[in-house]
Amino acid sequence: MRQPQIIDRSKDQDFMREALALAAQGALLGEVPVGAVVVQNGEIIGRGYNCPISASDPSAHAEMVAIRDAARALDNYRLSGSTLYVTLEPCSMCAGLIVHSRVARVVYGALEPKAGIVQSQGQFFSQGFLNHRVLFEGGVLGEECGAMLSEFFRMRRAAKDADKNQGGV
Repeated sequence: MRQPQIIDRSKDQDFMREALALAAQGALLGEVPVGAVVVQNGEIIGRGYNCPISASDPSAHAEMVAIRDAARALDNYRLSGSTLYVTLEPCSMCAGLIVHSRVARVVYGALEPKAGIVQSQGQFFSQGFLNHRVLFEGGVLGEECGAMLSEFFRMRRAAKDADKNQGGV
């Protein structure tokens, strides 16, 4: 009989703070502030922030960048036993990568009501056709993660309005 997996949640907030710091780096570059870290055996093995604009790569979501970084660090495309911490609920593209890379657990901060596929727009990780099960937990530092995104978009709208008012367009 398979033993239940014991999950250590004691460091979840610490690792989410690392992801928040990465999200802030992305925001400084004008990217939507989403950050992610991959952790295995209590150590960060992969880091990433959203950078599709600066990388000219539509797949350069924080999760993608962090998982690619972790795979390079391990020299293995399978990240068995790892946990992905990400400041925003993953989209369908990233959820697919999470399954294919065999991440064991996903911890995310803010819900993504438009495109989040873990809880908001569907329960992707619960689908019977998947060949790998992913544990997940949302809402870890959710207020902080959501506030960073809200402030980024508020500032972006304000800048757009200021440009519109200056140019008379």
